[in-house]
Amino acid sequence: MKKKSINLFQEKLSSLNLKNHNLLSYQGTHVAINLNNLKSNLNYLKKNLEPSTKIMCIVKAFAYGSGPLIIGNFLEKNNVDYLAVAYTNEGVKLRLSGIKLPILILHPQIDDFDEILKYHLEPNIYSFRILDKFLSKSKKHPFHLKFNTGLNRLGFKIDDVDLLYDILGHGKNIKYLFSHLGASDDVKEKSFTMSQIELFDTISKKMSNKFNKVFNKHLLNTSGILNYHDYQYDMVRTGIGLYGYGNDDEYNKKLKPVLTLNSVISQIHNVQKNESVGYNRGFIAEKDYKIGIIPIGHADGISRALGNGKIGFRINNQIAHTIGNICMDMLMVDITNIECKEGDMVSIIDDKNQTAEEIGNISDTISYEILTALSSRMKRIIIEN
Repeated sequence: MKKKSINLFQEKLSSLNLKNHNLLSYQGTHVAINLNNLKSNLNYLKKNLEPSTKIMCIVKAFAYGSGPLIIGNFLEKNNVDYLAVAYTNEGVKLRLSGIKLPILILHPQIDDFDEILKYHLEPNIYSFRILDKFLSKSKKHPFHLKFNTGLNRLGFKIDDVDLLYDILGHGKNIKYLFSHLGASDDVKEKSFTMSQIELFDTISKKMSNKFNKVFNKHLLNTSGILNYHDYQYDMVRTGIGLYGYGNDDEYNKKLKPVLTLNSVISQIHNVQKNESVGYNRGFIAEKDYKIGIIPIGHADGISRALGNGKIGFRINNQIAHTIGNICMDMLMVDITNIECKEGDMVSIIDDKNQTAEEIGNISDTISYEILTALSSRMKRIIIEN
């Protein structure tokens, strides 16, 4: 396997071309992006789809920490049908990197439509306020029409169909109808999920009858793809599954985490009994210790709550627990009984021993939050065969 690195934080988006960059390996704090695992996950998800079902890949929130330009360019080369982001500026950056795939903006704001039109992005139209503003800019540009089926976030309701018809008439620029499942990963909530699916079917039929046309549709997220295979419609959306997490132990065995996070020991100190370590003297040594200073902190996404021994990181196949409070740019670990030296690698998140999901469990949160909290200031290292 070979490693290539790119510091997206420093790149000019308009000139980024992954294929032509002179990418060098990097041994400091870095996020490693395994494109082989990404392709494996994409292929696994596709195997759960009918041949005619299109796939939309979610690259919002810095592609779940992996870097949207790395991920977006790779996905385009691997023939996915759509990309999706949360906000318009994310879509603009993808366009400036040269990506030509259709891009859905999941949560456009009222002042975004000039950029959406300029960069040929497709907005989610979810309210009459947004619809009115959008139509004042263009009556021909394609959009996706979202309905609320029970998640109670964004979306029109079934009672809005008649007024939508009055406003849109022929509806030619409605590219897709869609909704979002709220609990497709929870088997205990199957009846609720089925109620969402049934309501979406009812809305779709009402829209078709009113507009006298058949609309394309997408509904399923990653857990929907894996647990509700029969409701693929014309396209599905995948986010967390693409990055290696299936919200289920059985699916996690078949998916491969794409992202790992590594750092190094910057310095080693011998701390004597009764000395303190870190801000607010968060740790007082009750004996002599040897500690390692690691150049990664809460500004990089390592929660301050993980200090004071809450978690350990792997150094030379041994676990070094945190000591004192996590700082903004570094943290300290106990290496008293570990054979190591300055410059040795520290594994923070890996794809087997301590995944983002396991760190989420320790932090009383979910893998999504661990991944998306990882700062864009850290280098991203590309790994592929």
